Amino acid sequence: MSKRTPFPKVFWVANTIEILERFAYYGIYMGFGIYMGQLGYDKGDLGLVQSIFLAFSYLIPLFSGTFADKYGFKKMLIIAYLAYIPSILLLILTKTFSGIAITMLSIGFAAGIFKPLISATVRVSTDATNKTLGFGIFYWMVNLGASIGPIVMGKLRAMSWDYVFYTAAIAIGLMFIITVLFYKEPDREIIKSISLKKKFEDIWEALSDLKFLVFIILLGLFFWLPFWAFFNVIPIYINDYMDTAAIYSGVKGVLGEWFTQLISSRNDEGVWMINAESISHTGFIIIIFQLVISSIFEKRAAIPSFLLGLIIAAAGFVLLGISLTGSIGLVFLGIFLFAIGEMISSPRIQEYIMWIAPKEKAGLYMGTNFLATFIGAIISGVYTGLMGTFEKQGHPEYVMYTLALHLLVGIVAIYIFVKVVGEFKERQS
Repeated sequence: MSKRTPFPKVFWVANTIEILERFAYYGIYMGFGIYMGQLGYDKGDLGLVQSIFLAFSYLIPLFSGTFADKYGFKKMLIIAYLAYIPSILLLILTKTFSGIAITMLSIGFAAGIFKPLISATVRVSTDATNKTLGFGIFYWMVNLGASIGPIVMGKLRAMSWDYVFYTAAIAIGLMFIITVLFYKEPDREIIKSISLKKKFEDIWEALSDLKFLVFIILLGLFFWLPFWAFFNVIPIYINDYMDTAAIYSGVKGVLGEWFTQLISSRNDEGVWMINAESISHTGFIIIIFQLVISSIFEKRAAIPSFLLGLIIAAAGFVLLGISLTGSIGLVFLGIFLFAIGEMISSPRIQEYIMWIAPKEKAGLYMGTNFLATFIGAIISGVYTGLMGTFEKQGHPEYVMYTLALHLLVGIVAIYIFVKVVGEFKERQS
């Protein structure tokens, strides 16, 4: 293997911005089901809002990536911030269902402008010698922000949800300052003479490749759908159905009082209870293990690695179901296994698709890739409603077993697809 190329300054600036954005995004998103529950909305209502929010987060990148290729990443980043900040602050003013839905749609719109820009920056600032490590670092940074956000917001929401929304808006403001002062447009070909019409024709051209289109649809239905369903349901699953005081006692016995109180809050009776959003994500685990996982799978084929990750994630869903009716401590093992599966599958498949792309069309292909996440996102709220249905039947854990089965069906479908039509060829530069 040739010597790794050092990462340029813009690579690290972009990753710093990503930390702050994920802090704000996941700080709101992971606790939002709890927020709507406290406002009196049912899980069907929540599922609809989740689908709207996530769908816009992953529909807009289809177009924002194209604009970034034409006008530059820095300009689009600034536009994203100008849309993000007022949208977050609107949550302080509205409590009606329609108002919440429209506001979350607006936040999803702003997040969608932002989403392809940092990953595309990583793409154009890496090469064949450092691409896997680069995407591993990027994914590590994503999860650093996604871990700190729910911890901080979980503590703040115990005082007031308004503090959550103010803090998220401040984080976006810091991103604006860092971008203006330190972000330098990465070196790549920006073709000013090509019209936006031609860029949209390029999207159609990419999707007119039937093999690529079917692959994107399969990823949407069998990876991104259960992936987003996990994050939609797990905070509420823990908060509504599990004994969070018992979880607090168990964590305290292992990690000590100071750390456990950091991720917990006291209720009105003075009882310490774990904040569900603080433990119901994969960020902690990914921070510790992502670089190790990336190095293990750096030289392994992308698709077999991806499918192995799905198998491990399915096992995690099974344990999450058992944890509700068996040992409550299995909730941590279930989340751990899902995290391992995510660490193997998610960065590997995103890197794989990005390296199908010509370098000058990195934003376009990353945007096209977001069609898969959009497909999964817009359907994912169904699982929140399904959990509510299972709850009425007295078996909310069934949602976890259903998700495990969903992944297993997906593994078979993707395996058959690859065997029949073959894999894509990755580019070397």
